Amino acid sequence: MTISARRTILVPATALLLATALAGPALAVDETPAPTSSPSAPLDNDVINASPPEQPEEDGLTEVPAGEVDAEPEEPSAKPPLPGEVPAGVDCAPAHGVYIPTKQGSQYHRAVGPPNANYNGTSRTARSTFTSEVTGEVGVSVTGKLETSVGTLIARVKAKYEVNVSAKLTAKLGNSISVDTPSHKTTHAVYGVWRLKHTGKSYWLRGNCTTTPEQTVTSYSPYRIGWYLWES
Repeated sequence: MTISARRTILVPATALLLATALAGPALAVDETPAPTSSPSAPLDNDVINASPPEQPEEDGLTEVPAGEVDAEPEEPSAKPPLPGEVPAGVDCAPAHGVYIPTKQGSQYHRAVGPPNANYNGTSRTARSTFTSEVTGEVGVSVTGKLETSVGTLIARVKAKYEVNVSAKLTAKLGNSISVDTPSHKTTHAVYGVWRLKHTGKSYWLRGNCTTTPEQTVTSYSPYRIGWYLWES
């Protein structure tokens, strides 16, 4: 049996049956090769999950526009160092922001467009085919006070963990996936971008070698493009 097209049709071996289709446009992205390393989630697009994708839990998560990835924050006002705070002859000029990644987390799926859902109303397993109908761009999200540019954050993460994260990935129109839908079950599918979570610390290093207090920064950076599937 086969379920295919934008609104699902079940095709048994002996008869053509129409299944109930709950459809919404899914989205596709460009076919960027998946990296060889898989931090905390499978790279297989056809893995059937038991629930919808988990979402970031942090409050104050800010989406960084693509045009601001290399923007540097302003240097905070400096207070005079205390006696003995700066060793003689030490110079850290020019002052600059610092980001140090400390932990790599899981992958989180960011959808582009609404999910598709196909119900198999027959007594047999059927094949469901989903095709993306939306194009969208997903960038970096950050929470906490990042004292350097997002571009620098991405470079530090790449260097430490050897993962191919980027400032943005684009999910494009026309990608398809086919999976089995059990009898009287609904397969849900959404296309988009998997983002990789990192935690780090950030501060400003002044020319006199004093620093601002360390800030904890959490980021979600585009990692790969693909589907997320679940069943109900």
